[in-house]
Amino acid sequence: MPQLTAPSSEKHTAASLDWRSAAKLIDHTLLKPEGTREQVRKLCQEAIEYGFCSVMVNPSNVALAASLVHGTPVLVGTVIGFPLGANTTATKRFESEDAVRVGAQELDMVINIGALKSGERTLVGSEIKSLADIAHANGAILKVIIETALLSTDEKILACQLSMDAGADFVKTSTGFSSAGATAPDVALMRGVVGHNIGVKAAGGIRTAADLCTLVEAGANRIGASASVAIVRELGAPEPKK
Repeated sequence: MPQLTAPSSEKHTAASLDWRSAAKLIDHTLLKPEGTREQVRKLCQEAIEYGFCSVMVNPSNVALAASLVHGTPVLVGTVIGFPLGANTTATKRFESEDAVRVGAQELDMVINIGALKSGERTLVGSEIKSLADIAHANGAILKVIIETALLSTDEKILACQLSMDAGADFVKTSTGFSSAGATAPDVALMRGVVGHNIGVKAAGGIRTAADLCTLVEAGANRIGASASVAIVRELGAPEPKK
């Protein structure tokens, strides 16, 4: 099971963070709609080679990814209610049940953003709890994408509180498909709300080692990125195998 606690008090910089320890923080991600099976295979090969924490793929690619990383430490994650979060709870439940059935070990679900902004706390909280229960019953974890770019500060705080109260394992900044991605102030705010109780994942627009280190310093203990190989190469990782 991945580490769910907050990062240590040690402050990392791009110069001091070892590439292997950085790789263990990364969900190596391929969520673009045009992603091919061959790209999924490459994603999984890279994750095994560099020791990334997980591969994060669209639901239709979970079974393939699970077969490719089987027997390795690499986990398989997928997205639920992606990218808008406006699906019904029943739809998100089915997506979650189907995903864990075919091999997903991590579920990154998008909250019902409109419901949160409408003040429907019970709907948002009960939906998160429903998916957390499915994940935990199947030995998986739940990360809750709150889409920080679309929320006020008070809404970000509320989303984190509801996620924590509902049993989520992580709160996550962004889908990467909205108007902006992860920022250090948002990560610091989220960490301040959830404390050491659950994890904080930063995702969206993370392209360099400096980006990663800034977000880890702010409180992230998981990073979602598609530029994962370039990031660890900056930190001294060897060239990928041919």
